[in-house]
Amino acid sequence: MQKGFLFVFKTIRMYLPFDQMPDYSRVWVYQADQKLSESDEKLIRNRMRSFCESWNTHGNLMPTSFEIVDEQILILAVDESNLGASGCSIDSSVRTLRELESQLNINLTDQGKISLKRPTGELQVIAALGVKSKVTSGQIDQETEVINPMIRVKADLQNLWQPVRNSWLNKYFPN
Repeated sequence: MQKGFLFVFKTIRMYLPFDQMPDYSRVWVYQADQKLSESDEKLIRNRMRSFCESWNTHGNLMPTSFEIVDEQILILAVDESNLGASGCSIDSSVRTLRELESQLNINLTDQGKISLKRPTGELQVIAALGVKSKVTSGQIDQETEVINPMIRVKADLQNLWQPVRNSWLNKYFPN
């Protein structure tokens, strides 16, 4: 009787739906400089899912996900409980985002911009330089919402938007 071997190959996918990521997952918030079209969103979702399925640190896959919020904000998440994201792995995520920027002619990675949300829900992205003049001219009031720059983990996302009066921009308003 001849004995045989059965080999089973299992493909490990590290992408998880965003709602399945633990609250302690590290997150990065990227702001597009314009509203994303349906086709742009589809392309971003396909590319980011592919990226997340193989995102690794020093060859070790990490549980990851992403979400697009308000048709303009991209949130990337990684569960670092077993293995932290290395500088090289973070660089690879930024490279992927820059490829998308080039392909779609959008700006995601420039940190010199501020996203504002009007009471109507409309988003506006402005250059950080000159924000004081927008406050003094009345274009930004204390009820306008701004992205909270202190977001570090998924649990913080419940406070993604905060009124300007509770943000670092409040210093531009007279007391």
